[in-house]
Amino acid sequence: MLILKTNIIKTQDNTLRVHSIESFGTHDGPGIRFVIFLQGCKLKCLYCHNPDTIDTTGGQEYHIEDLVQRAVKMKPYFGRKGGVTVSGGEPLLQSKELIPFFKRLKEEGIHTNIDTNGRLLNHFAVELLDEYADLVMLDIKHMTEEGYEYITGQRNKETTFNFAKHREQSGKTMWLRYVLIPEITNKPELLHALGEYFKDYKTIEKIEIQPYHKLGIHKWDTLGWDYQLKDARENTDEELQGAVNILKNYFKEVKVN
Repeated sequence: MLILKTNIIKTQDNTLRVHSIESFGTHDGPGIRFVIFLQGCKLKCLYCHNPDTIDTTGGQEYHIEDLVQRAVKMKPYFGRKGGVTVSGGEPLLQSKELIPFFKRLKEEGIHTNIDTNGRLLNHFAVELLDEYADLVMLDIKHMTEEGYEYITGQRNKETTFNFAKHREQSGKTMWLRYVLIPEITNKPELLHALGEYFKDYKTIEKIEIQPYHKLGIHKWDTLGWDYQLKDARENTDEELQGAVNILKNYFKEVKVN
């Protein structure tokens, strides 16, 4: 098991540092989701559509029990599949605080999900994942070290794959996510490499293809940051279907999200 030494988000006891909340999310896990976007991330992905979540000192502190009660009020809308998804930013930077939050959600019979880039696997993250996270959605940035560094600004893509191995060994459910960028991540050799790497995993229920879009450019401009993918184009329907056709050879379910 890989243990990474990484800075964590500093919060008061029994609080989470939150960027924003979505009450009726339909794209962040099964069913209707109460989605909490936490503040702070150690990556700076070129295509990030919420760059204002990156700053680890931003956001607003919410008391955990207040969030639990908001989720409880949402239970009639969850049905059999819905629940709470914690995304970001990178939620595992607040793993220690998420443990009591997810524990309370489980006491209330609410399904829990973590949307993560998989770079953090300290003892708090391991406890959270192994004991309280019903589902993990793991973002696969790129299949090569050079591509990973180009997209994220950081090296060592193996942290994500070691994270996936840990989840597989736990026997608990996982979804994969993959942003499809023409000429960058949407290459047949990369898609086949992705499939070959994960084809024998038993815990992966599906892979979600996330089409590239430019909806967050204005946020980059507001922050005074240079958006380096201005010239990148969005996927054609034919390209999306081609990616689906390749990945169907390896995964039980392939979805364009």
